[in-house]
Order: sequence, then structure tokens, then C-alpha cells
Amino acid sequence: RQSLQLSDSSSVEPDNGEDSHRISPSPVVHVRGLCEAVVEADLIDALEKFGPICYVMMMPFKRQALVEFSAVESADRCVSCGAKEPVYIAGQQAYFNYSTSKRITRPTNADNPNSGNKVLLLSIQNPLYPITTDVLYTVCNPIGSVLRIVIFKRNGIQAMVEFESVQCAQKAKAALNGADIYAGCCTLKIEYARPTRLNVIKNDNESWDYTKPYLVRRDRGKGRQRQAILGEHPSSYSDNGYGPPCPLLPLPGNSRYKLTSLDVPDMVSYPLPQSSSSYSGHAPSSVAMVSGLHPSKMNCTRIFNLFCLYGNIEKVKFMKSVPGTALVEMGDEYAVDRAITHLNSIKVFGKRLNVCVSKQHAVIPSQVFELEDGSSSYKDFAMTRNNRFSSAGQASKNIIQPPSAVLHYYNVPPCISQDHLLRLCTEHDLPGFVKFKMFDAKPSSKTISGLLEFDSKTEAVEVLTVLNHYQIRIPNGSNPYTLKLCFSTSSHL
Repeated sequence: RQSLQLSDSSSVEPDNGEDSHRISPSPVVHVRGLCEAVVEADLIDALEKFGPICYVMMMPFKRQALVEFSAVESADRCVSCGAKEPVYIAGQQAYFNYSTSKRITRPTNADNPNSGNKVLLLSIQNPLYPITTDVLYTVCNPIGSVLRIVIFKRNGIQAMVEFESVQCAQKAKAALNGADIYAGCCTLKIEYARPTRLNVIKNDNESWDYTKPYLVRRDRGKGRQRQAILGEHPSSYSDNGYGPPCPLLPLPGNSRYKLTSLDVPDMVSYPLPQSSSSYSGHAPSSVAMVSGLHPSKMNCTRIFNLFCLYGNIEKVKFMKSVPGTALVEMGDEYAVDRAITHLNSIKVFGKRLNVCVSKQHAVIPSQVFELEDGSSSYKDFAMTRNNRFSSAGQASKNIIQPPSAVLHYYNVPPCISQDHLLRLCTEHDLPGFVKFKMFDAKPSSKTISGLLEFDSKTEAVEVLTVLNHYQIRIPNGSNPYTLKLCFSTSSHL
């Protein structure tokens, strides 16, 4: 699927179809220029007039999609029509080209393009807030009766949802594929799963069998709730149950994607995000405890470089009484939850990190000492410009990603080449990247960006930990450029 995304998203500028026949005709059409709110049902409504549609793959962050028609003639009608006159999807003009692929890869029943499954695989992209069984049940059940849910975090956050029937699963996929659970984040990418039935052994925040209410559920505690307005300070969150409803997700108007007008409201109201504390057994805390730190290669700045991808960092303090352990005070408990989700158990400099919620509610600069590399055991980052979640606008530009072997680099001066970046790795005794890609920049652009692929995820993590926010000085330049790194949404180049 990722190779499809890379090959099909290489050209994203509207071209009015002038190059539509450079690629040989295919039943799969690449759709661009979609609005943010579009879901799979919108594409089906707009494009089924060209012929029966077998499958849709949403690429929400790119505002693109792949649509597979039953016959190449239908795809030809779609591409040809889009080249001659505007075709609107959810009120916005879209652009069409043949895909380089002849078929969209999907997990189930490869021999039958029309096959479905009553189990859906949900990938939650940019998960700013915790995703629980309660959240997914509230999202999915109004569209089709949900039997079981299992959430897992092997590569980012994914879930399998088992519906009562294939028809319910089809409705849910059409109505929710590409939608945001919360405003501007927690975007759903939905496919049919491989298993045809889920096995659930306990009812809690990560798994639930709704046909067996007697399965033991962990006590979650009360926990505070909040509206999904990015950047709002924790002190203003609602503390009385769910509080007012979150931004609402409209369901498609076509009744094919609803049970009936009586069964399903026109708008679905979701539960507010739960803090990590509400199901971790800890009181709410914006402090993470990190152990397993390399004694000579990790310091306060390098912890900041890694953890800042998941939330603002206020303070970092190494504990004198517990070697290789540090406290990281973050912007709020949601940032701590994201850091735990994505950084717990990863390997850095040959040691496996353990990240958990601290019992402390703030980091106090006591017992400051010198680390092995000569730097201070305590550092305050509250005022640094390198924090990436300081405003709603700034935070919305971050895509929350688990560590991967591909790094996205940006804010680099145009004079810096591939060799410069390789030399930078060598000078810091770091592994070099094996593939390099520079994005096209406007002639007037003062910086460049691109991707670096490493042999392993661990190598990429170590390079990011050391070189994130490295100051690049150029001859005759008054101010240095701050190299910025983050994990890419691409798994390979």
C-alpha cells in the first residue's frame, strides 16, 4: 500500500488532465485536490456515475485517494470527463489521472475484488488524543452494530472492529474512511482486515466484546475530559463527566450509509478525549519518567530532541539517585500519553527506553550535577523556540508518527547538499543514510526539505536524537539555520 501511495502521489499539482494519457489506462484512478472533510462515501457518490466501484483507498493527509473501478472503461470515462469539465467531490473540484497500479492492494480475498469482511482495520493517523474502545464504539456503532473491538499499538495506533454483518462494515467504511474523530486529528484510514472474527478475553480500554458484558473490566477511575481544541490549556478542561460534545462529524446524506433515519442521528457526537491517567492507574501528571538512558550518550538536550515530537517540553532533569533515569515535564498529560505510546520500548544507543507516567506533578531543579558528557543534569526548555506545540496553528502542522527508518528534514539552507548531510552524520559518529530525496522548492524559497532513509528504525532514532535542532552555519550568513527532523509518514523511499 505504501508503494502505491508513493508512486501515485508524486504529482500533486492540478493539471486539468493534460498529462492524463501519459500513464497507460488502468481501472485504478488517482484522485487529487480533495477537501479535508471528504470521506469515502463522498467519492462513491460523485464517481459511481462513471461505473461500478470496487474499492477506495483514502490518503487523507495528502488530500488524495485511489478509486478502483470494476472496468477500465469506467476509469476512462472518469479521467476523460475530469479533463473536459469540472467534477466536484464534496463541493470541491477534484483532478483525475490513471494510477500506475492496475489494482489496489488490500488484505483480504485478493482473488475477489468485490469481497468484503465484517471486520475492519482502522489506522488512526495523527493520534493527538488517546483512542479507547469507548471512543471507537461511539464512532462506529451508530452506523452499524459493533460486536467486538481490539486496539493495538505495534506500528502507531490501529484497531480492528468486528461488525454484526458485512453490510454494516461496508456502511461504516464508506461513512468513516478519511474522517477525523476529533477536530483536525485522529484521522481514520479504514480497510478490510484479514481476520473474519475477533477473539477478546477481557473488556477494558484496549479490547471489548459487546456480546459478553460479564468479561472483567479494569477500573478506570474518573479522569478529566476535554474538548478537542488543539492548544487549549489543561486548566480549562471540563471536569464533570463528558462535558459539552466535541466537534461533530456529519454522516453522508445518502441513506445507503445509514441504518435508517430513525436509527442514526444526522450528526454523531463523540466522547471527549480521555487523558492517559483515566485508564493507566496513575493520577493525572504531565511528567514522564524515562529510564534505560545511555550514561554517556544521552543528556537533557538529546531527550528534548526526541520527546519534542510528541508535545512541548518544559523541563528535563536526570535523577542522581537512579542512574540512567530522567524526569521530563511536558505541556500536558496528553503529550505524556503520546510519548509513552510511541517511545516506550524503543532502542536508543543499544539500550531500551522505558517511558511511563511519573508520580511527580512537576520537575524541581534540585540536586543538579554534571553528566558524563560534561553537561548539566537539569535544563529548562519552557522558552525555547524549538518547542513545536506552542500554538494551535503550530501544533496542527505536526503529524504524530511512531519512529520509522525514514526521517523528514526541513529548514535547511539551499546550499546544503546530500554530501553535507552525510558528513554531518560522520562527524557525530552516527550511521549514514542509504537513500536521499530532496523535495522541489520554489525559486524564492529560503530553505529546502526532503527525506533521509536509514537501514533501520534504530539508526534513524539515534540520528534524530543527536542532530535534531543542529545549528547549520553558512559562510557570510548572519544567523544559523536550525536543522529540524521528524519521523516521516513514508516507510521507505
